[in-house]
Amino acid sequence: MSATNESAENYLETILILSERLPVVRSVDVATELGFKKSSVSIAMKNLRMKNHITVTDAGYIYLTESGKAIADEIYERHKWISSWLISLGVDEKTATEDACKMEHVISRESFDAIRTHIHLNSEAVKEEPRS
Repeated sequence: MSATNESAENYLETILILSERLPVVRSVDVATELGFKKSSVSIAMKNLRMKNHITVTDAGYIYLTESGKAIADEIYERHKWISSWLISLGVDEKTATEDACKMEHVISRESFDAIRTHIHLNSEAVKEEPRS
């Protein structure tokens, strides 16, 4: 993953999530989703455009570029895995989601892959245990 900061990753992840729910994504949609001022989002969108992580049409529609989508996909995958793992450990969903939002940005690829492998192996072992 290319070097991006947590804020940029959050914006890219939000654009990805919104693009799955909405026909088009605009700055106002990102601002509403994150609870930020539109002016703050506009500055962030400019920075993401300059780094070639997004494109913005004349109509204001935001699209992830290949690099932006790669970053967003990785962060969102981490988010889903970490939050579901925490929930499976008994953490309530709200706390698990909030903690996953923090952890997804700081965990290394190596540690994340180890957690994902561990979860996968343990879920496979549970499926294979004989029933009494």
